[in-house]
Amino acid sequence: MAPPALPFTPPGLRRRTVALGLGALGLWPGAAPGLPARVLQFPRDHGSHPELRTEWWYITGHVQTQGQPWGFQLTFFRSRVDGTQHLQSAFAAKQLLFAHAAVTDVQGQRLRHDQRIARAGFGVAQASEADTRIRLQDWVLERSNTPSGPLGAAGSRYTAQIAGSGFALDLQFDSTQPVLLQGRQGLSRKGPDAAQASYYYSQPQLNVRGSLTVAGRRMAVAPGTGRAWMDHEWSEALLHPEAVGWDWIGMNLHDGSALTAFRLRRADGSALWAGGSLRAPGKAVQVFDPQAVVFTPERFWTSPHSGARYPVRWQVQTPVGVFGVRALLDAQELDSSSSTGAIYWEGLSDLADSAGHAVGRGYLEMTGYAKPLRL
Repeated sequence: MAPPALPFTPPGLRRRTVALGLGALGLWPGAAPGLPARVLQFPRDHGSHPELRTEWWYITGHVQTQGQPWGFQLTFFRSRVDGTQHLQSAFAAKQLLFAHAAVTDVQGQRLRHDQRIARAGFGVAQASEADTRIRLQDWVLERSNTPSGPLGAAGSRYTAQIAGSGFALDLQFDSTQPVLLQGRQGLSRKGPDAAQASYYYSQPQLNVRGSLTVAGRRMAVAPGTGRAWMDHEWSEALLHPEAVGWDWIGMNLHDGSALTAFRLRRADGSALWAGGSLRAPGKAVQVFDPQAVVFTPERFWTSPHSGARYPVRWQVQTPVGVFGVRALLDAQELDSSSSTGAIYWEGLSDLADSAGHAVGRGYLEMTGYAKPLRL
């Protein structure tokens, strides 16, 4: 899942994510039909799917620069505007593109973030249907093949160039494992009704190279210290009427495994739906049944900005074990009021096993705490 923002059938929820606030903009009227099972085809399905309402590409990760740890998040969202699809004018806003980016300074205990929004077209914003090639003003995310990828097949290299307010990302992400198809071969249920589903795949355990620039200081990523996670998700579905938000983790484990877990919440905090998966190196994906994933909050932080009270330490029960999730910085709330309209928490976190031993690191995403999502 991924980050909130626009589209969303939750996480892959994913960022990855475009779900956060489009309902308030009136972009998603009507009910959504169920998505048919289909075989995902690459590189085509790395690209945009404008025939469906919501889509996002979401990359989170962590690096070391000059001996200090940093986290980062970038998400590009696409949303189809149903009310303008019949218009013939080239100026009609038929597709909107949004983007969020953030950098977590673990040592300095500070989060920096920025956002973009534009209608597709006119060279300002575009998302290719052939492959991952997204441009939103001066922010760019592109994918290319690497000559030798996992299991002998062509791998992926994502290149991101983000110039935000007070920070910049100039990073490359290289795949080390095959694409991870979430759910049932890439069709992921996000609620009790079949209509609540998305096409969803991940690329965990990405190697990271490049540089971060913070407050004007450019810092090269130390070789071998970076790991990232990419989610790509697209859907026609809306959240279930009882859902107010979700909790999601995407964790790269130190042994090379990839762990996903999520739940959708009702207003009383109870789980409406849940899911996730584990893929160990060289093994098939183990998909979790909804009743087998339980999120239990253990410590809370209250945002001085929004007043939202977020669990920043969790116990997450899964079919492959019980894990502890701990935020490396409590204050990792993002306010996307200038783009998607949502306020959510998205932050670098550590993963521990039931004995308290560190086993991984990745991102925790929490939406619907400041106010219910209305998609």
